[in-house]
Amino acid sequence: MKGVYARIFIVRTNCFQHQKKEWLFRQIVLYSARNRKISHMTIDFDKCGGLVPAIIQDAATGKVLMLGYMNEESFARTRETGRVCFYSRSRKCLWTKGETSGNFLDVVSIKVDCDNDTLLIQATPHGPVCHTGTDTCWGEKNEASPLLFLTELQDFINKRHEEMPEGSYTTSLFRDGVNRMAQKVGEEALEACIEACNGTDERLIYEASDMFYHLIVLLTSKGLRIEQVIEELASRHKPGWQKH
Repeated sequence: MKGVYARIFIVRTNCFQHQKKEWLFRQIVLYSARNRKISHMTIDFDKCGGLVPAIIQDAATGKVLMLGYMNEESFARTRETGRVCFYSRSRKCLWTKGETSGNFLDVVSIKVDCDNDTLLIQATPHGPVCHTGTDTCWGEKNEASPLLFLTELQDFINKRHEEMPEGSYTTSLFRDGVNRMAQKVGEEALEACIEACNGTDERLIYEASDMFYHLIVLLTSKGLRIEQVIEELASRHKPGWQKH
């Protein structure tokens, strides 16, 4: 398992390093904004006197960061630059979020609501969003749940299943077949039980991680995803659920 996690870590780290290169990230944002996310959008600026509210959401964590207002000019500036630009109602001028603090909001996607008078902008923040120094304008921490990594890991294993690269431990499991994958899930589950009874918490977490990994591989081989297991658990939490 050491090699498997090392490869996953490298993928995540390289992705982060690429995002740190400002010019590359900005090109991705501009392509997304101009060609995929904002095209053919109808916005009713006249309904509220030339302004529409723009809800800003972190594209990675899903946390709502702030609320601002845009007019047609600030929306056009946002679209052109790939950075969120508002219209200041108090100063009566455009202001790009972060132009003073450096805490810019890089656009990932823009959506308009069913009435065409409210925007939802998913963005990547460069730092705290609120002028008071907090992550959000509601004083909340902008942190992603570690559970979100399960989906990332699932996507990674799906890609392994599609590409089957040579030298990959995950590829070797797929090639060995369902019986071998099921055996590995059982072995890792047993090792987790042993650590729970006679080992340490650290080793228990380690072996449980191995078990989860092999379970996702097994699910993937059957055309399933870990989210389906989570959905089943969620359904069991509802009132009136009965065991099959």
